[in-house]
Amino acid sequence: MGRGKILIRRIDNTTSRQVTFSKRRSGLLKKAKELSILCDAQLGLIIFSTTGRLYDFASTRSDLSATIILVRS
Repeated sequence: MGRGKILIRRIDNTTSRQVTFSKRRSGLLKKAKELSILCDAQLGLIIFSTTGRLYDFASTRSDLSATIILVRS
């Protein structure tokens, strides 16, 4: 027995939307880390919140840091 399908649309309640964003962000960062370790892949992930805060992950820190500096300026 699986989960039911959900309708993919914007969450109207601001608090619920922020909670969902936080949970999905942490899950996405965890999966990116797992993928880079298990597959020995070079991976970079950049996430911006609605407030403009930056969240990032890179399997090799030197490659993504230069890109992040360009994006933020």
